[in-house]
Amino acid sequence: MVKNKQKKNILNLPNKITLTRIALSVIIIIILVLPLDMIGIDSSKLKFFINEKLVVDLKYIIAGGLFVIASLTDFVDGYLARSRNQVTDFGKMIDAIADKVLVNSVLILLAASGDIHPIIPVVIIVRDSVVNSIKMIAGNKGKVVAAIKSGKWKTACLMTGIALTLFYNMPFEFWNIRVSDFLLFVATILSIYSGIQYYLLNRDLIFEE
Repeated sequence: MVKNKQKKNILNLPNKITLTRIALSVIIIIILVLPLDMIGIDSSKLKFFINEKLVVDLKYIIAGGLFVIASLTDFVDGYLARSRNQVTDFGKMIDAIADKVLVNSVLILLAASGDIHPIIPVVIIVRDSVVNSIKMIAGNKGKVVAAIKSGKWKTACLMTGIALTLFYNMPFEFWNIRVSDFLLFVATILSIYSGIQYYLLNRDLIFEE
C-alpha cells in the first residue's frame, strides 16, 4: 500500500509533464540529426525561400516549434508542483535532467552545424557542471542552494535565443537585427556571472570542514 502511494506520488502530473519534456527533447534531437536522404526523403524539398533571400529548412522550424513547447513545460511543471504541493525529490532530479537534455543537446547540435559559436555550449555546460557540483555539496551537508535572479535571466535569454535561432531569427532577420545572437551572447555572459555568484555565495559552505 505504501509502495503504491509512493509510486503515485512519483507519477504525479508535474512529473509527467517533465518526462514529456525529455521525450520532446529526444524527438528534437532526432529531427536535427537524422539524415533524411538515407530514409528516402528528399531533404531539398523541405527547404524553401522566404522573402526571396532567406533559405529555410522545414526541419529547423519543426524543431523550433517543439522546443518552444518543451520550454513552456519547464515553467508549467514547476508551477503545478508548487501550487499542488507535489514537489518530490524525483521531480527535482528529473527536472534538472530534462533541462540539460533539452538545452545542452540543442546547443551542441547548433554549434556542430555552424549556426552558433562553439564557445556558447562550452561556457553553458561548464557553468552548469560547476553550479551542480555546488548544489551537490550543499545537499550532502543538508542545505539547499536557492536559485538566483541572474540564473533565471540566463535561462530565459538562453531558451529564447535558441528558439529564435531555430526559427532563423525571424522576423528580426528581415530587418537585419541579430536578436538571436544577442540573446545567446547575453545568456553566455549571464552564465559566467551567475556561476561566479553561486560560488561567492556558497564558498564558505564549499570549504567547510
